[in-house]
Amino acid sequence: MATEAKRVKVDNGSEPLQDFLQWCHTVGLRLSDKVYVSKEETVANYGMLAKDNIAKGEVLFTIPRSALLHQETTKVSDLLKKEKSSLESSSGWVPLLLALLYEYTSSQSHWKPYLSLWSDFKKLDHPMFWSKEERDRQLKGTGIPEAVDTDLSNISQEYTNIVLPFMIRHPDLWNPETHTLELYTQLVAFVMAYSFQEPKEEDEEEASNPPMMVPMADMLNHVSNHNANLEFTPDSLKMVSVCPINKGKEVFNTYGQMANWQLLHMYGFTESYLSNSNDTADIPVICFYKAAKQDAQSDSDRELVEERWEVLCQMLEENEALVFSKHGCLTDSELRSALKALCMSKEELSEFKDNEGWEEDDEDDEDISQAFSNDGLPKLEASWKRLIHEAARVTLSSYGDGEVEETLLDRDRAVLEDKAALEGLSSRQRRALQVRFGQKTILYTLMELTKS
Repeated sequence: MATEAKRVKVDNGSEPLQDFLQWCHTVGLRLSDKVYVSKEETVANYGMLAKDNIAKGEVLFTIPRSALLHQETTKVSDLLKKEKSSLESSSGWVPLLLALLYEYTSSQSHWKPYLSLWSDFKKLDHPMFWSKEERDRQLKGTGIPEAVDTDLSNISQEYTNIVLPFMIRHPDLWNPETHTLELYTQLVAFVMAYSFQEPKEEDEEEASNPPMMVPMADMLNHVSNHNANLEFTPDSLKMVSVCPINKGKEVFNTYGQMANWQLLHMYGFTESYLSNSNDTADIPVICFYKAAKQDAQSDSDRELVEERWEVLCQMLEENEALVFSKHGCLTDSELRSALKALCMSKEELSEFKDNEGWEEDDEDDEDISQAFSNDGLPKLEASWKRLIHEAARVTLSSYGDGEVEETLLDRDRAVLEDKAALEGLSSRQRRALQVRFGQKTILYTLMELTKS
């Protein structure tokens, strides 16, 4: 099953696309004769198709660095660089967003043929543009509503405290009546969905490279089983095929190993729960604490749980989550710490405090990873399995259905496998269902692997 569209672009006829392709030629962006951009037979409004058979390792297009849009290539780059210290933020995106505010609304912008492909950002369908009621109802338990609430709060504070004062100081370039919080929020979603970050060199110690807009590369859609990849060189960026692509097939890039909740949160789309091999489900650490409390039968037992929890909070953040994939735990070291801490006997707890920690053991990372894989989980000691089992059950209850786990899965599966029922849902409902069902499937599998 093909992935749903990464995004929705608005195109009044073919003129914006033709203008963009002409602009690509002007700026030196070289497109292989074996591919073409199309609105037909692609999973999104735009996509790239193979015009001929493509072998592994072929360069599909090359983008000179001068054609990239970021804070150092914009017309206002000198000013952004001069006032860099006043534009610092937790996101690190403010300079790029100010550049986009300017270039997107400037009739003389060098990037106008590129930015004109997005004539209406209101068509972006990230959950941040859903109503809060719809987010909370459709996505409860997935972690997305909480992430969006944080995003919107941070965006508002960033705009009010950093962007707005900067624009007021430079009224010849920015106008708060044009460059509004609404447009700023839309551009944040645009950057989330379309930007690229250059990988850091292994010896680089600075923070991650800032995002940048990469014309043509952002025309490609994503699937986890992709057939092309963007490579960075000192002079240019190149999209290279990573496997043979047959004539007529779509060229897919990858945005990384992204679970469906991440794809929906950041890009506004999902893959089929069957085809997304990178799907994950989180179990908040607090759910392990809640699971441990359920087993406490007496005041002394409850007191011991509280002491264990205090120990664990010294190792992991209270709001941290343990991540499980279709194949096992991806945060195995953290899971091991949680299980050891919350299953300690009184004697072990006393010894832990006396020694200010555990003694080093002989298990290496590979052993730990295997122990918490789907193959290893059924072989764990009973107390560890029970804690994982109950933590998964507590997490499943957060979806708010009020039903047993099998019923949750059976009901959602019935809709996903019923073509008529699925087509009767809105695009938002379908995407939310893919996220919920993928996560619940992983959690239920985890319960099956750890049941007594």
